[in-house]
Amino acid sequence: MKKIGFIDYYLDEWHANKYPEWIQSESGGEMQVAYAYGVKDAENGLSNAEWCRRNNVKLMNTIEEVVNESDYLIVLSPDHPEQHEALAQLPLQSGKPTYMDKTFAPDRKAAIRLFELAAQHGTPLYSSSALRFAAEYVNVERSGMKVISSWGPGAFENYSIHQIEPIVSMLGPDAKRVMYIGTDTTPALLIEFTDGRQAIIHHLGEDCPFTMAVNYQSGSCKILKPESDFFKLFIQDLVAFFSTGHINVPSTQTISIITIIEYGLKAAACPYQWIELPERLVKVFN
Repeated sequence: MKKIGFIDYYLDEWHANKYPEWIQSESGGEMQVAYAYGVKDAENGLSNAEWCRRNNVKLMNTIEEVVNESDYLIVLSPDHPEQHEALAQLPLQSGKPTYMDKTFAPDRKAAIRLFELAAQHGTPLYSSSALRFAAEYVNVERSGMKVISSWGPGAFENYSIHQIEPIVSMLGPDAKRVMYIGTDTTPALLIEFTDGRQAIIHHLGEDCPFTMAVNYQSGSCKILKPESDFFKLFIQDLVAFFSTGHINVPSTQTISIITIIEYGLKAAACPYQWIELPERLVKVFN
């Protein structure tokens, strides 16, 4: 039995509540979340101690204890990426396969620092939105893609990654500039890639399902609705990563995604103006 350690800002959150059962199921019982640490208790939920009792997980007093006892590590805090760098210092120096939950980092510089630290210590590291693994997105024809129009729910700050992640997985990391074209209640961002390719993301309200239209150079169009169990597919990838150390999500794509989000927030302050992105990082950390 391989043991997984959770490191979180607070443990009573949706991802931490779901991952233990899913991981145990998809690994055929070969992997189990055994240890956990939270910086603080959830403000309107279970204490870390109660969360651990309910999930049959041992609460540890320090991150160091989790790192030492675990075979694999998951840095959570999905809605507080500003906490990731502090939470990940010891895990990324451990050499043990580490998954960092979305959103990977609050900005481009932090994302690069995290990958650099992991590389210095030979620690396999990746991060992703589960939407990347939706079968409808994975299996779509990528050759000749010209324009992508994407819809989804949630706020730009913490939900744009679920649209940007699959877009970058399809069009690559070569985003050049962004323009904010939304409103206060319906954020929207235009992203220009090399060779004139474009993508637009729209946040159209909580009732809006994730949907994508893909236009090709031929003039054809495909409509993609992720109806597959993308969380199950993500957990399968996570279990395979822990087993093999092989990473299917390029670090250059993750850095590009974080850059688009960071500069998209800046673009919101000056709508309908192009904001140039830094040149794509050529170095690959994994």
